[in-house]
Amino acid sequence: MSDLSPTILITRPAAAADRFVAAMRDDGIGQDTLMSPLLRVEKTTEPVSYVGFTGVIFTSVNGVEAAPPSDLPAWCVGQATAAVARSKGWLATAAGGNSGTLIARITADAPTGPLLHLRGNISRGDVATRLSEAGIATREAIVYDQELCGLTDEAKDILTRETPVVVPLFSPRTAMQFLNEYNQIQGRAPLFLAVLSSVIDETVRNLPAVERIVAAEPNVSAMIDAVKGLLDAVENIEDRGPLT
Repeated sequence: MSDLSPTILITRPAAAADRFVAAMRDDGIGQDTLMSPLLRVEKTTEPVSYVGFTGVIFTSVNGVEAAPPSDLPAWCVGQATAAVARSKGWLATAAGGNSGTLIARITADAPTGPLLHLRGNISRGDVATRLSEAGIATREAIVYDQELCGLTDEAKDILTRETPVVVPLFSPRTAMQFLNEYNQIQGRAPLFLAVLSSVIDETVRNLPAVERIVAAEPNVSAMIDAVKGLLDAVENIEDRGPLT
């Protein structure tokens, strides 16, 4: 391998970025890592009451961290969200990693309702509407806001060099923000993209990536596997000659 060692650029919100880097380190990935969050997450100030609700729904760890804790049943989009919910006292059930599998799990469990979807100001999947249409009354409460951020100066610097950059992308919104930022700075770094879903892959289809991997499943473990695959791809390509 050449001396052009790749950097892993993490664009998740700060707390999620810390968790992902820790998970990569635990899995043996020791590559240089740079954090440049493209979303800022802040709790809302509106009070939340669970009176009258038989359970809640979480579609992100951010929702769990922003919501007041309880011991009510909580249906969670995936294992990571469920783990954090359990640590805060919720009786958490994990679904398969996306809104479709979450709705299917709740429908199969057939709670009496009403349920409360605790979410951010930007949300995908129309969970409350779809569950209500399926006969499970569901309302929504916004417990955190998400504000787009620009790349840090350090991130801009590595993206305008010719050193490979591995970029894991976890949401369509941050993927679009990364695409816009990369184009704005006229980035030229060879990009190796790990994406959580085919929707995100389509969002960044116009980025000039040397290699891209869609995670086998929409979870952190599969994203780490994708990052490992990209690091192997960087090494294999560099062994054949300079990246252009």
